[in-house]
Amino acid sequence: MSRTKKEPPPGCGRSYPLGATVFRDGVNFSVFSKGSEAVQLLLFDSVDAPKPSRVIELDRRANRTYHYWHVLVPGISAGQLYAYRVTGPFNPERGLRFDPDKVLLDPYGRCIDLPAGYSRTAACKPGDNAATAIKSVVADIHSYDWEGDAPLRTPFAKTIIYELHVGGFTKHPSSGIASARSGTYAGLVEKIPYLCDLGVSAVELLPVFAFDEQDGPPGLCNYWGYSPISFFAPHPGYSSRLDPLGALEEFRDMVKALHRAGIEVLLDVVYNHTAEIGADGPTFCFRGLSNEEYYILESDKSRYSDYTGCGNTMNTNEPICRRLILDSLHYWVREMHIDGFRFDLASILSRDKSGHPMPSPPILWDIESDPILANVKMIAEAWDAAGLYQVGTFIGDSWKEWNGRFRDDIRAFLKGDNGRVWAVAQRLLGSPDMYGHEEREPEQSINFVTCHDGFTLNDLVSYNTKHNEGNNQQNRDGSDDNLSWNCGVEGPTDDPEIERLRNRQVKNFLTLALLSVGTPMLLMGDEMRRSQNGNNNAFCQDNEISWMNWELAIKHADNHRFAKMLINVRRNREFPTERLNITLNELLHNQPVFWHGVGLNAPDWGYESHAIAATVTVPGNILLLSIMINAYWETLSFEIPFRGDAYEPWRRCIDTYLDGPDDILTWPQALPVEGHTYEVRPRSIVLLITRALNPETTMTT
Repeated sequence: MSRTKKEPPPGCGRSYPLGATVFRDGVNFSVFSKGSEAVQLLLFDSVDAPKPSRVIELDRRANRTYHYWHVLVPGISAGQLYAYRVTGPFNPERGLRFDPDKVLLDPYGRCIDLPAGYSRTAACKPGDNAATAIKSVVADIHSYDWEGDAPLRTPFAKTIIYELHVGGFTKHPSSGIASARSGTYAGLVEKIPYLCDLGVSAVELLPVFAFDEQDGPPGLCNYWGYSPISFFAPHPGYSSRLDPLGALEEFRDMVKALHRAGIEVLLDVVYNHTAEIGADGPTFCFRGLSNEEYYILESDKSRYSDYTGCGNTMNTNEPICRRLILDSLHYWVREMHIDGFRFDLASILSRDKSGHPMPSPPILWDIESDPILANVKMIAEAWDAAGLYQVGTFIGDSWKEWNGRFRDDIRAFLKGDNGRVWAVAQRLLGSPDMYGHEEREPEQSINFVTCHDGFTLNDLVSYNTKHNEGNNQQNRDGSDDNLSWNCGVEGPTDDPEIERLRNRQVKNFLTLALLSVGTPMLLMGDEMRRSQNGNNNAFCQDNEISWMNWELAIKHADNHRFAKMLINVRRNREFPTERLNITLNELLHNQPVFWHGVGLNAPDWGYESHAIAATVTVPGNILLLSIMINAYWETLSFEIPFRGDAYEPWRRCIDTYLDGPDDILTWPQALPVEGHTYEVRPRSIVLLITRALNPETTMTT
């Protein structure tokens, strides 16, 4: 008989667990498909095969329980390629889009494999796409040896996040990574010593869920990965291995290696939309299995609601979709040892099936109250593409939030805009104006100045406007509201004075991001002034525009050293706060802050003010810290706080106006400061520290 002849089901199987599960007597397959009339399980001998080697026809009575189709297939094991075909009504006006010609991925598949001729176009057009379709791969998830590894559970108070792109981190020829491993999970492992030397405690990886690289503008790709086709499979494009299970193994090797180095792994997750986009998009999985369950549809059910800016919106508060998200999170925590998640456009998860924000969204409370996720870092990007903005009001007691107002207020203040002094003071203290009513920990605010979406730190001080012409969208894409300042010249310059000013501004941004109360996050390469040539939306640029150029660590060694030492300040290394066993966050949050202007106890909160200063006393009065911030374009003379006879002379630990290495000094290197005033030069920040002459006596008085 023909190898593709339809076979009767070899075993009834069971509805749970969903996906493909390896047992001693074979593999159990289970998939949810409401409204379908028939389901076929397709088995392939190779990912490029134009036809399946076996077609197993599932029986409606023996192989279906409620809306779950299931079968047990003996004689196969991990590594088997498979997919589904699903028959049912094609009636878009009713929200039904079944298409038996389309080869469908398993929503719970743990691995995927792409044929050499993979075609997104074929998944959009009518007709059989078996030869060019992505296939799922059976995986035995319990066969990996974790060698005792476990999530690190680093407290947020001790966390410094480094946002990076797995591919772009090591793809540049200057990375020193062999070409076979550049741009891969294995390549990232080779750069762990760099991350340790920099001092960060966590990496936040841009999406690593398998995504469609072809979902980009004409002639370009999807580089960032915000185009998911699976919520369980790691992206195979980041694997250096050729076998279908290689991505799964290599990803776990990377997590294990990072944990051994004391670095947590956070994932940027996209549960708000998929790569199937709108009505004319491809059929990969969800729309061909149960379109109306997985997506929010308009009143005209042939149209998809789009609160994401990506063509569709997942129906995240529908029970099946909720279960999918929770099962995905459980999988990445329990089986992949992930330490935390940053939720892309998290506000969408609060919308009901009509798109309206809910006061008590079930999926968010599911995540909030889940015992498996209780010790996992949860970070919300608390807004969406349709105008819903929930920063400071996001639901729950455990969620942390990307603080977009920190970014905007710090940018505007250092740029020189009026009316920002009071807001900046709030941002330095963990934004109590936004979060104080919740009586939460100060780390609720994730403080960042730059992230993947927008200018890099170098470009923030080098460009007044975006330059996205290379995205083939006539420079219409990307934000026009960047609060950037080019320091006098648009783009690169040989003018040494402008370069010195830009260097100083970069240090100012780093200083405020790392010394403010909250959880700091740095963007990959900002410590060495990585540039995207003014492109503030490089989602489609898999080239040197987006890649980490490691030569910049030498070219901008001054900034690189400053960032490393500033992280040491944050982590209380090489400074007199080290022996207190207290984090900078705890120190600043729990002690009174005395605000000043250029005069002591006289802060200028006026509209045209560009300067602010503060003094903090360390518990037990054993240390005093004084920070002076001058965002003005002229030198300002700040009065130095009175230290008293019980303290040593003030020492200057940071002065961003000075060239390295004098810009930041360890405690033993820091120079004494005498007198009653300190000249804070234009657009610069100064940090003074003094300690008690007799700490033991001081702590008891």
